[in-house]
Amino acid sequence: MRKGSKILHTLSACGLIGGLGCYMLLLLVAPQDTPAAYADLRRSIAAISNYVLLPSLAIALLSGIVSMVVHRPYIDKGWAWLKAAMGILMFKGVLTVVGAKADYAATVSERMAAGEAPADALDAALAMEWYALAAVMVLSVANVVLGVWRPRLMRRPGRRTERASEEAEPTRKAA
Repeated sequence: MRKGSKILHTLSACGLIGGLGCYMLLLLVAPQDTPAAYADLRRSIAAISNYVLLPSLAIALLSGIVSMVVHRPYIDKGWAWLKAAMGILMFKGVLTVVGAKADYAATVSERMAAGEAPADALDAALAMEWYALAAVMVLSVANVVLGVWRPRLMRRPGRRTERASEEAEPTRKAA
């Protein structure tokens, strides 16, 4: 179970970073010349968000929590709790900003292609899209780095009690 959750967590992290990369790549190089082409681009981005980003993030969060439950020493590790906190921030970012923007932009761009919305209808809504994408990507990469590096961020409670008992031992012998 422990190795299975680790493999699932790693694969979902790959899916998350890959999905974010695809999202960014589509924004950079996909044709956006006509409203119809832009609507197609936004449908593609919405599909990536709905079928790659959100499921990968959900699986990463759940498999990370399962890893902490299955392998009890992770509960005492600061890096594991930091990863969990950053995972929640990523979930919030992907769900509320990236996913919502992709779905909203797809809907508005279809209306623009049909001539029902003005050409600048998306400007205000998408002003922060790149910042949100960059923030989620930075958090995703930082989470992977923390999982590989595993820095010591807080002392384990077991060590303190061992040292305290070792220091108390000589005073007992002297008495």
